Amino acid sequence: MNDRINVLVFPAGEINSIELHEALSTCININLFGASSINRHGQYVFKNYISGLPLITAPGFLSELNVLLRDKNIHVVFPTHDTVAAFFANNREKIDAKIIVADKATSAICRDKAKIYRTFADCDFTPKVYESIVEYPVFAKPREGQGAVGGRLIESPQDVPAQSELDNYVICEYLPGEEYTVDCLTDKNNKLVFVSPRSRKRVLGGVSVAGQTEPLTQEIQAIAERINGRLRFMGLWFFQIKKDARGEWKLLEISTRVAGSMCLTRARGVNLPLLSVYVAMGYEVTVQANPYQVAMDRTLISRYKINYEFDTVYIDFDDTLIIGDKVNLKGVWFLYQCQNLGKSVILLTKHEKNIYETLRRYHLDSGLFNSILHVQPESNKADYIDSEKAVFVDNSYRERETVFKARGVPVFDVDGLDVLLDWRV
Repeated sequence: MNDRINVLVFPAGEINSIELHEALSTCININLFGASSINRHGQYVFKNYISGLPLITAPGFLSELNVLLRDKNIHVVFPTHDTVAAFFANNREKIDAKIIVADKATSAICRDKAKIYRTFADCDFTPKVYESIVEYPVFAKPREGQGAVGGRLIESPQDVPAQSELDNYVICEYLPGEEYTVDCLTDKNNKLVFVSPRSRKRVLGGVSVAGQTEPLTQEIQAIAERINGRLRFMGLWFFQIKKDARGEWKLLEISTRVAGSMCLTRARGVNLPLLSVYVAMGYEVTVQANPYQVAMDRTLISRYKINYEFDTVYIDFDDTLIIGDKVNLKGVWFLYQCQNLGKSVILLTKHEKNIYETLRRYHLDSGLFNSILHVQPESNKADYIDSEKAVFVDNSYRERETVFKARGVPVFDVDGLDVLLDWRV
């Protein structure tokens, strides 16, 4: 396994594509690419990013996709949306790469909840499905969709939508209990090799933003085995279950794509995207999860792009790289980023002691800086800035104001380091 595997994520802009990036971008034997038809967040994180692919509904999509696959020598493609996954499954033989998605029949079933419930109608984990509403409450969900988006609780006749709207819905028994997502991995021989439940404590826009891994019970294992026995997956997949009024698990949906919160399973040491690449390439895989449970909570993260190119950074030391007698980790991240990108870093400081001794005390290598300018307290830092394509980072408003007025270069307080960080790998 010495040759690097070229992997494409498409589309590369949603939450689950960012999880694929986090899972694969630092793997030594993976070259990761992202591509999208519509530019979203992927351009902020994928170093190898391709924009402008047609929509999958466009007549020339497959031909343009194959040009990209051949040009980049892509071995494996991850579709990140259920509709895209179903399209790729239907056109697998026309695509010049391996696709991490279930077979055509399985993808068609997983895309339509009515088909899922018919496929498993004889199983005790399948919820009651109604042709018409004969009791309340019930839950109506779109036949095609994910994450309960568009679902609605119907508690009385007044809540019932028009029949024309209901035609695209599945009407199920109301499930009031807790909800789990169950991450799974199926190997190249269609053997289920890993099952890991996780709870959905808080959901935003159909995506779990708070949850934790949960113990695997015999009941959940049995559901996973039954699903895997009737459908044919390749690599990762997941299903969602919810408890009914009696506390028994009922199936909500099944999906053949990566889930945005599979990071919880990866936090146990099980990288399902990487293992799925190996499955697609025909390798045997084994799984070993760390023996702990892990909780996760997340909120929005901001990443930035500015239309200003700089080649030199002038950065302060006290209360900038060192805050409260601790190393500012984000500041050190930025220093190493500048090293990676070939940007010059000048430490411009009025530190009261020997700056080299202080650097050693905090285990900071003076080699992080192209030069160190240790100036007098009464000096004007603007006088030491001689690059026209520079940025200046200092916690002091007075210093920033002076530099901005004298040199006209962008200036940043410590919180502004976020604007300068480059997440693309």
